[in-house]
Amino acid sequence: QVQLVESGGGLVQAAGSLRLSCAASGGIVSINAMCWYRQAPGKQREAVAGITSGGITNYVASVKGRFTISRDNAKNTVYLQMNSLKPEDTAVYYCAASQLGQNYWGQGTQVTVSS
Repeated sequence: QVQLVESGGGLVQAAGSLRLSCAASGGIVSINAMCWYRQAPGKQREAVAGITSGGITNYVASVKGRFTISRDNAKNTVYLQMNSLKPEDTAVYYCAASQLGQNYWGQGTQVTVSS
């Protein structure tokens, strides 16, 4: 069973930056994609960014140019560098990973951007 633990959330002013981390541990065999999702109050969870084991990335349009996803395969860790944050980025951010056809989720970390 893979466990995912996020860290790095917090309160930041608009235009500020935060860096989220998500470390995977446990029954790791070969993690494929790692992704960041977010869920704002009253809204559905949405995919924010994803990265394959080979480093191919994709982003939702609203964060392109502001967020950067990266991963350290040796540490089984994925990062999300968030710059130029906006109040509408406020949400609980979740890390997700896929391995051997199964998806795993972290508990989430709160990101709050004040105007």
